[in-house]
Amino acid sequence: MNITIIGCGYVGYAVAQHWQKMPFTITATTTTPERVPLLQAVAQRVAIVKGSDREALKSILQNQDVILLSVGAKGADNYEEAYLHTAQTLIDVIKQTPTVRHLIYTGSYSVYGDRNGDWVDEESSVEPANKNGEILRDTEQILLSASDENLRVCILRLGGIYGPGRELIELLDRFAGTTRPGNGEDVTNWIHLGDIVGAIDFAREHQLQGIYNLVDDAHLISWELYDRLYEAHNLPKVTWDSSQQSKRPYNATVSNKKIKEAGYKLIHPDMIFK
Repeated sequence: MNITIIGCGYVGYAVAQHWQKMPFTITATTTTPERVPLLQAVAQRVAIVKGSDREALKSILQNQDVILLSVGAKGADNYEEAYLHTAQTLIDVIKQTPTVRHLIYTGSYSVYGDRNGDWVDEESSVEPANKNGEILRDTEQILLSASDENLRVCILRLGGIYGPGRELIELLDRFAGTTRPGNGEDVTNWIHLGDIVGAIDFAREHQLQGIYNLVDDAHLISWELYDRLYEAHNLPKVTWDSSQQSKRPYNATVSNKKIKEAGYKLIHPDMIFK
C-alpha cells in the first residue's frame, strides 16, 4: 500500500511512525525544510510541499492508494492557506489521480461552535463561532464533495490534542494560580495522540467514510480539568470570575458514539494528568 501523509507535524509524524512498522511505502510532506531529516527516519520519501502547489502534489500523488491530510496552521492568520487552499488543490489533483481510493482528514470539533454545553453528534448542524471555524467547515465540505464510488472520504473531528511531547501540563501550566473569566462550567473535549493514531489506522483498515467525532469519554468541565491537573502537579488552582464572560468559543459535549459503534476501542478513554 502506498500512503501519502500531507502535513507531517505532531500527528502526521506519529502516524508515520506507526505505519513504518507495516508493509507500506510512506511519503511524508512538510512545509518546513528543517523537519526533513526527522521525517526521513519514518518515511521512504519526504518532500517539501505547500498544499496549494498543484504540480508538486500531482507528482507526489502518482500511484498512491491512501492520503492522510493532517495539516496545521502556523498561526491564526494562516488558516485559509493551510486548510482551504490545500483542500481545494488536493481535490483537483485527486480527480486526475485514479489510484487514490481513500482520503482521511483530521479536522476539529470546533466546527460545532458554542452550544452552551449541549450534546452534539455527527448529525448536528455546524455553527462555527469564528472565521477560522468557518474555514474548517468549508474545508470539510470541499473534501466531502469529492466522495464518490471511487473515493472514500473520512473526516475525523478531533478534540483538543495532547500526548507525549505535548502533555496537558505543558499546554495549560501558564494558567496555574491565575483568575480566569467565566465560571468554569464550559465543557472540554480532548483526545490523546495514541487514540488519534489508532483511529486513523482504524479508519484506513476499515475504509471508513463520512464524519466521525474523535474525543475521549471524559468531557470534563473546565474547572474540574484545571483542578485535577494542578492538583496532580502541586500547582495553585485557578480562580474563576463569573462577572467576566468566558472567552472559550467551543462549549459543546461531543459524542464519540459513532466511531465506537463502528468498532474503534479507545486506548485512553479517560484523561491522563501526569
